[in-house]
Amino acid sequence: MIHPFLILEWLEQQLGLHFGPHVTYTWLVMVILIVVAFLASRTITLVPGKTQNFMEVVIGGVEGLITETMGKEGKAYLPLIASLALFILVSNLIALVPGLYPPTANLNTNLALALLVFSMTHIIGFKKHGVAYLKHFMGPVLVLAPLIFIIEIIGHLARPISLTLRLFGNMYGHEIVLMIFFALVPFLLPVPMMLMGVLIAFIQTFVFTLLSMIYIAGALEEAH
Repeated sequence: MIHPFLILEWLEQQLGLHFGPHVTYTWLVMVILIVVAFLASRTITLVPGKTQNFMEVVIGGVEGLITETMGKEGKAYLPLIASLALFILVSNLIALVPGLYPPTANLNTNLALALLVFSMTHIIGFKKHGVAYLKHFMGPVLVLAPLIFIIEIIGHLARPISLTLRLFGNMYGHEIVLMIFFALVPFLLPVPMMLMGVLIAFIQTFVFTLLSMIYIAGALEEAH
């Protein structure tokens, strides 16, 4: 995929740096989130301003989704889930700004996010149950435990691959289609694709976040 012009890539060239667009735009997303968080939290009041009110709605929505999916115990993981959701959403949405590149259209970024979810799932599982967490991989029948263990391991290893490719495929595909439309007809025609991009950005954020919550909720459950 070739962009006609990327602002931060041009800046890299001027400075003689070679980080790659997915790295520099990941930093940009981080800066955006840090600035918004600072503005929302620096003057917290009972009568919230616009920024505080907006962030309260966003965090409240994520917290409600966590409670519905994981139960009350899931609230402890709100910082992790909310950080993932906000990072992915902002990364997806900046694709709609000319000259910016979505980090989630790169396989490396998505794999890093997926491995984070994969690692935290099992860390949380062992923290909650100790060695007994291994019962999740044994199945209900002791005789079939060796076979079930292999199947479960394959299934768990497939999770980060699935999370990575799903997000990457949708965002990379949207980028390609958008670039083609911009190349053919630079004015007006790409607008419907950009509106669809907003929908895709929210849907892919929701899917990745929901699956992450389901995986973590599964690790918190007692083995049967």
